[in-house]
Amino acid sequence: MPEKELLNEEMLRREETALVRIVDQISILKDGSKIGWTDKLAFSNEGKMKMREAAVKLLLMSVGEDIDREGLIDTPNRVARMYEEIFGGYCQDPEELLKVTFDSDDGEGDKYGSLVLVKDIPLYSHCEHHMVPFFGKAHVAYIPEEKVVGISKIARLIDCYAKRFQIQERLTTQIANTLEKFLNPKGVAVVVEAEHMCMTMRGVRKPGAKTVTSALKGVFLKEVDARAEFYSLIGLK
Repeated sequence: MPEKELLNEEMLRREETALVRIVDQISILKDGSKIGWTDKLAFSNEGKMKMREAAVKLLLMSVGEDIDREGLIDTPNRVARMYEEIFGGYCQDPEELLKVTFDSDDGEGDKYGSLVLVKDIPLYSHCEHHMVPFFGKAHVAYIPEEKVVGISKIARLIDCYAKRFQIQERLTTQIANTLEKFLNPKGVAVVVEAEHMCMTMRGVRKPGAKTVTSALKGVFLKEVDARAEFYSLIGLK
């Protein structure tokens, strides 16, 4: 066999050995019991940062980049720190966000029982299939039974679920289900409108195309008038 082919085969063997070692290390980290953890996701913050940095370096190398060039030297660390922010939803508990509620009684024996709507709430998330952003806005409404919640908590609830790897359908349902569970209102309505980069910058490449999802609970599902009022106020027919 020519010397050049022998060298190529040797390089391929070394490459394969290195990649197998990487895969083995990922398996060890994935199964925390192999390094003494009872919780397989119990990484320290420092450990999480190091994993992210290593992953970014591998990704850059896989596309042919030089990870030692000036513009990329600090990129793995910047991305690792950025992930703490844009995926902060994994560290939040929706129940904690909604545990403080208020009685809807006006102090004179009457309770507020009409629609509460927070609309056009900016939303940024990441598609779990391609790991690219989708973004848009959410409209959230509910009709109180006994309890109301601070309107900022609704925006925080959206962030809690949006700052994770998501699909829009699940995100919409999670918001509605959580509000229904902790407020026990007469009804909940959620609409999310978003543009997905996975279909605008790649694939079918349709910039401007928007996906609209909705979740209706209680009176919004059962009563046409309540549903019509909600859709009218957010500009949908």
